[in-house]
Formats: sequence, C-alpha cells, structure tokens
Amino acid sequence: MSAPQIPSTSAAEAWPELPLADWKPTYHNLHMWTQIVGKVRMQLTPKTNHWWNVPFYVNARGLTTSPIPYGKDVFEIQFDFIDHKLLIDRCDGQRGVLALEPRTVADFYSEFMSTLRRLGIGVAIYAKPVEVPDPIPFAEDELYRAYDADAAHRFWRIVASCDSVFKQFRARFLGKNSPVHFFWGSFDLAVTRFSGRRAPERPGADPITREAYSHEVISAGWWPGGSGMDGPAFYCYAAPEPRGLAQQRLLPDAAFYHPELKEFILMYDDVRGAQPAEPELLKFLRSSYEAAAALAHWDRDALEYAQ
Repeated sequence: MSAPQIPSTSAAEAWPELPLADWKPTYHNLHMWTQIVGKVRMQLTPKTNHWWNVPFYVNARGLTTSPIPYGKDVFEIQFDFIDHKLLIDRCDGQRGVLALEPRTVADFYSEFMSTLRRLGIGVAIYAKPVEVPDPIPFAEDELYRAYDADAAHRFWRIVASCDSVFKQFRARFLGKNSPVHFFWGSFDLAVTRFSGRRAPERPGADPITREAYSHEVISAGWWPGGSGMDGPAFYCYAAPEPRGLAQQRLLPDAAFYHPELKEFILMYDDVRGAQPAEPELLKFLRSSYEAAAALAHWDRDALEYAQ
C-alpha cells in the first residue's frame, strides 16, 4: 500500500502577511483574552524558574495552556484558531466552549469566568492586564468589539511556522534551554538559552523581572509589533548585554540593532519575502546568538553540540 499523499503548504500560507495596522483592534482583544486565560494557568500551577509555568504552547490548532492541575483533576484551555473557539476541557469529559467572535474584552472576561464556575473550577485572578501601557481592568475594557478571524488565523500560522524553526534552533544547545513558548504578557513566542552563570542583580527590578533575569540569557523570539516597531519582527537580546554587542554585524544583512529596545531586529517581512524563509530565520537566530555568546565569554564547547 502506498503512503498517503500529504498536501503541501505554500510559503504564503505558512508565512502570511500580517500588517500591524490591519488588525490592531483584534490584536488588542486577543492579547487581553490570552492574558485572562494565562492568569488562570499562573494562579493554579506551581511556580517554575523564570516563570515557565505561565506561557502557552503552540499546537496543531492554536495555542494551549497544557494540562492545569485542579485538585485531583486537570483541565486544559485551548485557543482554536481554525474553528475559532476557546475550549475548556476537564479530564472527566466536561467541556466549556466560548466563541471567538467580535466581542469586547469585558464580555469575554465575564463569559469565561462564568464558564469556569459552571465547570466547577473556582479561581480568582488579578483582573487587570500586565506589561501594557495604560492597562484597563478586564471587566471595564469595552474599547473594541472586534475579532477578525482571518487575521487571528494568519497570526497563528506565523507562530506555528516560527515554533518549528525555533525548535530546530533549540535542538543544537546542550545547556539549560527554555521550551519554545508563548508569553501572553508580552504576546511573543520565545526561546531562551542560558550560560549557567547567575546574572548581576538588577537594582530596583520588580519581582517578575528579577526572576526572569536571575541568570545570564540570550533570548530570541517573534512578536506582531508595537513598542516602536510598526510591523511584526524577530528579535534577539542578551541579558546582561555584553560590551560591543550593538556594533556586531549579523546575518542576513537586513538584521539591525535597535538602540531603544536594545535588541537585534529582523523584520518579519524580510523573512517571509525570502525563498525559502526558514534558512533566513535560522541565519538570524544563529548569528545573533553567536555574536552575543562570544562577547559574553560563554563556554560554547560545553554548551553546544559539535557541528
């Protein structure tokens, strides 16, 4: 019997366009909805180093919390960007479903929390967003009644494509290495490598920042834009940043150092325009890491697989 034929995915489908200006209301709402769901995971899971108990993970339909313990049971919450539903699944077979559709953050928050209660899941969260300017409490956020299903789907396809490439990059590192995970606070997909050494204390750092950067890291990721970036972009930074990093030249040539963000940046459109896109992204991930690791005197022989 011959093997089944797997339909091929075009580059345009795997790396679609996502201009920031085209989906800002949906971006805002989706960011807030992920924060609401993420805070439930954070509240109910054991704290893990560098806040690794809070992110989501990419799956074949969207983003998932992974199983969350609740008493003797577990439940899981998934953003399904194919059927555009939020699914809350308990291990005893009970399920709650919310439509991902044009609605306000306040409406989503109210229905989500009432659905959890109906499923017998009692949890209180800090009901205000984090890591955003001028945060509006979830119950009061009626800024947009928005959800562009096509934009949300394209966002997820980009994240899924990045997830695959980031995992290739992650696999070449022997040292402590984060999972590839989606941080709902900053709304970015990230992977982080560690030297194994503690980092200097950050004077005046808040508890979240202090824990996140307790050890030396080189972190790379993708986010849809904002904070001075007018479009989606890949980034890489080192913390603490070694002297001379800003002057390093990276691959591909379109990569540059952003002095305000203190990060190397490669615009997403420069990657999606390459044929194929994956090698261009790997060039950026590898060259930015190598530049930072060399200047920071990481023990690369001990931390990396031999090429």
